Amino acid sequence: MRIAISGAGIAGPTLAYWLQRAGHQPTLIEQAPALRRGGYVIDFWGAGFTVAERMGLLPRLREIGYRVREVRMVNRQGRRTAGFSADVFSRLLDDRFISLPRGELAATIHGALQGNVETLFGEEIRTLRQEGERVSLTFDRSAPRDFDLVVGADGLHSKVRSLAFGPETGFERFLGYRVAAAEVRGYRPRDELVYLTYTQPGRQVARFALRDDRTLFLFIFTEAQVESAHPHGREDRLALLRRVYEGAGWECPAILDALHGAEEIYLDRVSQIVMPAWSKGRVALLGDAAACVSLLAGEGSSLAMTAAYTLAAELRQGDPLAALRRYEERLRPLVARKQAGARRFAGWFAPRSTLGLWLRDRVTGLLNVGPLARLLVGRDLEDAIELPAWGD
Repeated sequence: MRIAISGAGIAGPTLAYWLQRAGHQPTLIEQAPALRRGGYVIDFWGAGFTVAERMGLLPRLREIGYRVREVRMVNRQGRRTAGFSADVFSRLLDDRFISLPRGELAATIHGALQGNVETLFGEEIRTLRQEGERVSLTFDRSAPRDFDLVVGADGLHSKVRSLAFGPETGFERFLGYRVAAAEVRGYRPRDELVYLTYTQPGRQVARFALRDDRTLFLFIFTEAQVESAHPHGREDRLALLRRVYEGAGWECPAILDALHGAEEIYLDRVSQIVMPAWSKGRVALLGDAAACVSLLAGEGSSLAMTAAYTLAAELRQGDPLAALRRYEERLRPLVARKQAGARRFAGWFAPRSTLGLWLRDRVTGLLNVGPLARLLVGRDLEDAIELPAWGD
């Protein structure tokens, strides 16, 4: 089949890889002019880790990843108030755990295509129309084309979803937080392989030292801290962060000054996507477009790869409409459980009260005790799904 895939992030290229192996003709459509590199650091584990292993990507992912030593919470003076050894996750997951920039994972997956999959960069779907066994697409720049199947793997704010299913507002579950991220060069101090966080009620900032003298900053804050509409420009986003973190203490003044050197400041709402169905006719959704668990869940990339592999495996069986139903039946229970876990966990990042912050720090310390760590987070780390066999 000729299959259009909107989005060249994590889910899209993974799906293209497996579709190509099954003999289909995937075409990737990406709005950005090139692959997005870098990005915030993700923790990668679970069923998606197994998919990456089956693609032969693990050696490269371990090379570009980071073995984080410690997660450390500090107070206004920079003194440690809580934290735990990050090895707890590797132990619980039998060392099948890597921390790495999201963009580098995406680039590694796209590289596995070895140039054998058509990719339209700097392009976006404008209209979508289903007629029998054909889906007709028009684009911003390219000539119209027909496909046998269209897959929206274009993220939380999916264009394919809006065209085929309706406005995002009908499917978004807002969790009450916003998140921002930026990368700068030359920031000091550096704490190598330490994820360092500073939290006040309703707002958190974290920094992590990357290679090549780069530092990643991640900001999480409650919607109550925001007084204006969603800012789109870089300067407006910087101004918003200055308002939210004014007088916050610790390194916040220096961090906000350093942001002037950031090429890009990412900012978005922390939301989930909940839909009654992931497909309509010959249009299907994948990854965050179908069922975003939210950035705070920590497993979106792994789930995206899991879903992509599962969809491709089901499409090998023939009858695309039946394959789309089976794909959703396999994945929906896992996604629902991960979304529920993310909602429980959201308050861990930026507790809304001083008491909540104190409790967070006390519980965090328990992760240094193996049996307690398994009791507290072991269930949320598990992926209760059996990947379909592939074979050749």
